[in-house]
Amino acid sequence: MLMEKTISAAVSQAKQRTMTNFRWKIAFLIFLISFVAYMDRVNLSVATPVIMQEFGFTKMDMGFLQTCFFAGYALMQVPGGMLAEKFGLRKTGAGAILWWSGFTALTAFAQGKLSFAAVRLAFGLGEGPVFPSLGQATFNWFNKDEKGKASSAILLGTFFGPVVGPMVTVALMAALGWNAVFIIFGLVGCVLAWVWHRYACDDPKDSPYVNAEEAAYINEGRAAASEKKTAPWSRFLRSPQFWAVGIQFFIVDYIMYVFLAWLPLYLTEVHGLSLKSMGIWASFPWIALMAMVFVAGFISDRMAHSKDSNRQYTMRTLTAIAGVAVTSLGLFVAANTASGAAETIFWMSVSLGALGFSMSASWSTVISLGGKYTGSVSGWMNLWGNIGGVLAPIVTAFFVTNYGWNNAFTYTALFGVVAIVAWIFVKPGKQLAGTED
Repeated sequence: MLMEKTISAAVSQAKQRTMTNFRWKIAFLIFLISFVAYMDRVNLSVATPVIMQEFGFTKMDMGFLQTCFFAGYALMQVPGGMLAEKFGLRKTGAGAILWWSGFTALTAFAQGKLSFAAVRLAFGLGEGPVFPSLGQATFNWFNKDEKGKASSAILLGTFFGPVVGPMVTVALMAALGWNAVFIIFGLVGCVLAWVWHRYACDDPKDSPYVNAEEAAYINEGRAAASEKKTAPWSRFLRSPQFWAVGIQFFIVDYIMYVFLAWLPLYLTEVHGLSLKSMGIWASFPWIALMAMVFVAGFISDRMAHSKDSNRQYTMRTLTAIAGVAVTSLGLFVAANTASGAAETIFWMSVSLGALGFSMSASWSTVISLGGKYTGSVSGWMNLWGNIGGVLAPIVTAFFVTNYGWNNAFTYTALFGVVAIVAWIFVKPGKQLAGTED
């Protein structure tokens, strides 16, 4: 028995040495795409004080413009997942990136509220299929024990974008004006569309950069792929798990988008920071979020090694619940007891950082639940998340206008209770009916 284990370990090590490991280059590309996507999102928030002054927009106007993006984005989540499954992650992802980048560039030429609203809506529609494509890529390109780290590539990009975005946007605005910011990022996105189309095959075995050993490792323990099928939506919609994973992500994303849409203006209005100082301070909560997502990805994969689905369910659920609870507590403290910019940013960093555990649990869970229909299930989850994105800017603008910044953040913190309850019904260790390989 010992000799068999030794031989098996030796064979496994030999395979590891001969593999091309191109999948981790795909993971880096996934990171870059999500990174640029979220830089594109934060650009408008950072430029908000300048745009408000130039066009005479109110907070409600800016909330409406942020909502236009998320409305388009939310509308394309489920269709985007279907497109990724029907046409493949390569074509769907490249086309979506090219579309979003074009309308990012066109934001520079908006001349009023209606034209801003139109380009932001179109920008959202274009970005909608991107993350279902990236979710499908994590399922197709990675071994079953690597899903957590692969999912973290998406999340690290989404949270590194807001870390770098404020500083880069402020620097570009100072040098070239706010219009140039959107043109430059639009061009960067077009380059990424070409790279994704060039290197991201639908099936790793079809890639000239993947050898047989790596393809075999990726598909280890996975049934042979069958022809493309439509996701069993009627069965999904009867599943409490399916609804719960969407509802919890609605709250998680709602809280995150409050930070994304309003933190820059909050720091300039309440704490009197200059644009340059704001660009630095606003990055700290996102640094905390990115760090926690990185940690959570490795923890998730360690849990996935366990054959005990109940243990996986319990640990991932408890991690997600704890993340939301600390998020709500940190935001409440920041709004009600913190004094000065430094203390406020500390507690907001605690709040947003803790959300990383819930985010990581959500994405690794959606892959476990969705299986071969990960595109559709991730699209469903993202739909709910971006309904939160639709509501977060305008609802927060309403509360800020009528009740002040601190009350707006307090109400946001209280929403975390809904996510905690929803996670009880998610059951991450159990696949949705009809998704089995």
